[in-house]
Amino acid sequence: MSQKNRVYSGGCIDRNKPLNFSYNGKNHQGFDGDTLASALLANGVDIVGRSFKYSRPRGIVAAGSEEPNAILQMGASEATQVPNVRATQQELFEGLVCHSAKGWPSSDFDMMGLLGKVGGKMMPPGFYYKTFMYPQTMWQTYEKYIRKAAGIGRSSTQADPDIYDNFNQHTDVLIVGAGPAGLAAALSAARSGARVIVADEQAKMGGALLFSRELINGRPALEWVEETLTELSQYSDVLILPRATVNGYHDHNFLTIHQRCTDHIADKAPNGQIRQRLYRVRAKWVVLATGAHERTLVFGNNDVPGCMQASAVSTYINQYGVVPGKRLVLMTTNDNAYQAAFDWQDSGRDVIAIVDTRSQPQGEKVQQARLRGLNVITGSAVIEVKGSKRVSSVLIASINLDGTQVIGEAKTIKCDTIASSGGWSPAVHLSCHTGSRPQWNEDVLGFVPGDTIQKQLTAGAIKGTYSLSKCLQEGFSAGQEAAIKSGFTDVGNHEIPTVERLTEAATMPLFHIPHTLPTSRAPKQFVDYQTDVTAAGIELATREGFESIEHIKRYTAMGFGTDQGKLGNINGMAIAAKYLNKSIPETGTTIFRPNYTPVTFGAIAGRHCNELFDPKRYTPMQQWHVDHGALFEDVGLWKRAWYYPKQGESMLDAVNRECKATRDSIGILDASTLGKIDIQGKDAREFISRVYTNAWAKLAVGKCRYGLMCGEDGMIFDDGVTSCLAENHFIMTTTTGGAARVLSWLELYHQTEWPELEVYFNTVTDQWSTMTISGPNARKLLAEVCHDIDLDRDSFKFMDWRQGTVAGVPARIFRISFTGELSYEINVQANYGLKVWQALHAHGKKYNLTPYGTETMHVLRAEKGFIIVGQDTDGSVTPMDLGMDWCVSNKKPFSYIGKRGMHREDCLRPGRKQLVGLKTKDANVVIPEGSQAVADPHQAIPMTMLGHVTSSYYSECLQRSIAMGVIIGGLDRMGETVYYPQADGRVIEAEICSPVFLDPKGDRQHV
Repeated sequence: MSQKNRVYSGGCIDRNKPLNFSYNGKNHQGFDGDTLASALLANGVDIVGRSFKYSRPRGIVAAGSEEPNAILQMGASEATQVPNVRATQQELFEGLVCHSAKGWPSSDFDMMGLLGKVGGKMMPPGFYYKTFMYPQTMWQTYEKYIRKAAGIGRSSTQADPDIYDNFNQHTDVLIVGAGPAGLAAALSAARSGARVIVADEQAKMGGALLFSRELINGRPALEWVEETLTELSQYSDVLILPRATVNGYHDHNFLTIHQRCTDHIADKAPNGQIRQRLYRVRAKWVVLATGAHERTLVFGNNDVPGCMQASAVSTYINQYGVVPGKRLVLMTTNDNAYQAAFDWQDSGRDVIAIVDTRSQPQGEKVQQARLRGLNVITGSAVIEVKGSKRVSSVLIASINLDGTQVIGEAKTIKCDTIASSGGWSPAVHLSCHTGSRPQWNEDVLGFVPGDTIQKQLTAGAIKGTYSLSKCLQEGFSAGQEAAIKSGFTDVGNHEIPTVERLTEAATMPLFHIPHTLPTSRAPKQFVDYQTDVTAAGIELATREGFESIEHIKRYTAMGFGTDQGKLGNINGMAIAAKYLNKSIPETGTTIFRPNYTPVTFGAIAGRHCNELFDPKRYTPMQQWHVDHGALFEDVGLWKRAWYYPKQGESMLDAVNRECKATRDSIGILDASTLGKIDIQGKDAREFISRVYTNAWAKLAVGKCRYGLMCGEDGMIFDDGVTSCLAENHFIMTTTTGGAARVLSWLELYHQTEWPELEVYFNTVTDQWSTMTISGPNARKLLAEVCHDIDLDRDSFKFMDWRQGTVAGVPARIFRISFTGELSYEINVQANYGLKVWQALHAHGKKYNLTPYGTETMHVLRAEKGFIIVGQDTDGSVTPMDLGMDWCVSNKKPFSYIGKRGMHREDCLRPGRKQLVGLKTKDANVVIPEGSQAVADPHQAIPMTMLGHVTSSYYSECLQRSIAMGVIIGGLDRMGETVYYPQADGRVIEAEICSPVFLDPKGDRQHV
């Protein structure tokens, strides 16, 4: 296969290893070491996609993560589809299949491109806010086509076949970037004995040295890179991470690194290997050596394929052996970009002209260009590109000294490639993530990192240091300082390599090339390629009154793309400043947020997918439940036994049997899932008094108490029993699903409201296995397995707890009840849970001991009118709404959480919904939960709703249905009838009654 732009020697590719790949259904060939971008350029592929808004043809502009156009769809099968892959960072592998992300029927000929030509003037910034508003009836049609036109890729409709991973790391020094400054920093830190991580987003370490022709110690720079990597590899405490992008820099030197482990091998990771990994790193010190991005210049039609960064041209020639065209015109504001013309000429292709915007450039590279016989045109600029699918020619004109006006007649020069350079923008993105705002540096014409409270150092181009010798010096110095500040002694073995220094003239501060026409009338001058933001669009935004750069960014969408404005943001800010008649520092800058480049959901999730996405939590008795035929329901993350059906039993049959066995003799429930929080400290009692609504100051050791927790708004959000284990030691139980939330809530109030209280919290839910035995024979059964506790009713009273042994196992036994029966809650160390459970069953056969699940538990508690938080409450009910004002104390010396909230006018007004019991007129009819109550079933829709049903069951013990619900003013409406219309046309009639249906005096639980 022909690679018409490939040169026959040079580069870091292996020409003995050809690789076949497919782009838009056409087969091509590249070499091992190519990126997808370099291989496409080698094969003469000009168009790699279409622009977001105007669907203009777009070609490759850059060679790294700043690439805005070559965002491709990858994947040979539906399952391996990956959207938004940067061709400049995707390494080539055999059989790679990719497509352009936009363009119908193809990227070469896109029907939407016609709309971009015809309607370009009709789609200025903000047009989407002002258009498609009327008529409203047409919106669904508008939306369909708008959504079809938007987007730059698609996700797979099938499950991802790959495995991803997360990894936690601690290090003394994390170095971001493995260019000359980063490698020098790594050397000095490693020699000091520090643990070092070096992360670089490219496959090969070296940064700009990979395509540089500079010499270090009189030899090619890449030889120094290899020697440095060899030395670093000999240190056991140095971890080198290639293909690893540091995507986020968070507080306290916590950073995330996204490493592409096998993306360069195949569509799908080989068996047993992961595709990508996310490192979560805590570093004592961080050295940012992230380099800089070269700015392309803004001029007419500067997005036509063939317009590229000057440094990208050098990269493709020197690193990949690809010359991306035949006839080059270079436009530059600085000396550095001249190297692109030299590399182009050395590859055997024609350099038509070097257009230098400076009137009298005098640097050594300028002199070298003239000695090479190159046509250097000074004081001029490329003001416009001609061509549609590829550059065909350019218009060049003289400009004034400050670059604001065209002062000469434009002339046409034929060429097929434009390389431009407006200078360099330090890659300050990571330094912004923790809130540090960049500062403008006039000397480097760019923003550099601002002040930070992080333990962070910077070195190299991120500081605006572009001299190789100075980059190396700063790198060694930063690595040495980071190691010393991490507690290591500098060994002093840091001989700075020698580098030839060239004299360079100053860069011209030029960001926007003028045209003979006003900006709004000139051909489109693109600032942000990915979101189609033009200089005219920024001008319009300022005319429409936007002055803040943050507002201009949002109105125009500048920097909103996946490239995060790496190429265009500085140009955009400079253009905004010009039209606002301000300086760039006065205009300011936007700041960047994680992620630096896109990260796949797979890498973020790691192993937390499929069965691991929602971890399943099991009690120690899980296998016993399975063996005895239990069916399960999910409660929080727990698998709880729902009910235990016997052969031929329906759910109702099983629940009725379990309820009756518990009321008549004894039932047993696995309650291990209840949240358990161990609370200790000299102020534990005071703290508990502040979070519960009732009084706790006098709770004696050996006693238990039920409590309600409310939010600051006075609404109930959890309940449970807390027991006093010692004077300053308590165990708090919570609902199963609310355990984590309650613990977080306690910690929050301790840290933010009452840090002066000495109190400590630990979750012990998993440390204790809990089983509850309930029923008239509960005391008899417990007496058979517990011989060291006096179980007499007068010695071990309701709401007491005792410590002893059960079946020979140390245990805490609590006499509390959620069924209204004589009950004991037995807590043992979790590893002994199954043993005690089995012992209880062995001794309980004579009493017909019956296991029951959560459904039976719900029926038993509803018969007693006990609430379940989250079912009978919904975040809008107070204790008084539930008739539980007995559980609220207003005499405590310190106000409890929610006191002021529940005394708000709205919480005290008449007509609030209140919890009541409900008896259907037909005892066999169970009202569906959620049914809405009305006073008049014949009222026209919409009916006036009085409330709804929160809990509803059939009670075998009462031989009728029972329900609880909230009714407006319900506590004052006892005996009244309400109606529940159903979707099938039925109307269920019910009488309002007390929610306590069984044993209203509580005699059964006190026996």
